[in-house]
Amino acid sequence: MKQYDYLIVGAGLFGSMFAYRARKAGKQALVIDRNPHIGGGCYTENISGINVHKYGPHIFHTSNEDVWKFVNSLVPFNNFINSPIACYKGKYYNLPFNMNTFRQLWGVNTPDEAKAIIDRQRAEYADIEEPKNLEQQALKLVGRDIYETLVKGYSEKQWGMKATEIPAFVIRRLPFRFEFNNNYFNDAYQGIPIGGYNVLINKLLEGVETHTNCDFFKEHKDTWRAIADRLVYTGPIDEYFDYKLGRLDWRTVTFKTRIENTPNYQGNAVINYT
Repeated sequence: MKQYDYLIVGAGLFGSMFAYRARKAGKQALVIDRNPHIGGGCYTENISGINVHKYGPHIFHTSNEDVWKFVNSLVPFNNFINSPIACYKGKYYNLPFNMNTFRQLWGVNTPDEAKAIIDRQRAEYADIEEPKNLEQQALKLVGRDIYETLVKGYSEKQWGMKATEIPAFVIRRLPFRFEFNNNYFNDAYQGIPIGGYNVLINKLLEGVETHTNCDFFKEHKDTWRAIADRLVYTGPIDEYFDYKLGRLDWRTVTFKTRIENTPNYQGNAVINYT
């Protein structure tokens, strides 16, 4: 007799949401996670009274009213709007590319003025029929000024290689917004759970047996699978298949935490140093 209907590997948003729905359907689920905490990539840690997103910032956004009502029925959300800023050689530019950005770059005031400059710069690379790398793709899409100021250095730091070595498909599309609107997302609803994502994950996993510091691969996978009818696996897919086809090039970042004795360090939640 199997002990559980579902073994769920990973206590991130997907695994936790699946466990919530399974419990509501009267199913028995066991959730395991190799980390010492739940929450996956959305895990939040309180440092000096600040809810720090340990694995990078996560902003919840959706245009689905049912989804928005559901998450707000579990935990209250704040009204955070993601409006990042880019810093290039000490000068600041609004993101995503919008009329504020174009005014900061060229001093233009109207969409027609901005479009004229972008079209003129893009025309210089019209002979690039099939871009072979990120640099060629970006120049063809946005022209020299935006590429060198806001794309090139940031992409090279993010990927750890030169822009001429990064595949073109990484930025097949770089949208322009010809209005003064710094909201990064176009969705109707946006925010972050008050108290951090842990509050939301804890609500989803209420009443569900959950174990952290529990590695699916420490014992043979078949041993785990023997205790449940179904497996829901949310980890790296190459690891699941024992890297039989090699390792996938997962993108990663390095995090460093520094505490400054100031009430407001940079004036904006997200600044990209390009």
